[in-house]
Amino acid sequence: MIVLIGAALGVAFGIYQAKRRGGTGLDMAQHGAAYGIAFAIVALIINILIVRTMTG
Repeated sequence: MIVLIGAALGVAFGIYQAKRRGGTGLDMAQHGAAYGIAFAIVALIINILIVRTMTG
């Protein structure tokens, strides 16, 4: 669940960044994909750390 939320936030942030810089639709798609993947990886690492500390 955390990973999906991270990916969605990354996509939204990437699209926002591309719009702010005056990018086209393809720029928004590329930035959204790149930020979505990066945020999902960070969220996955956070998820693993949470699970490992809860299970002891």
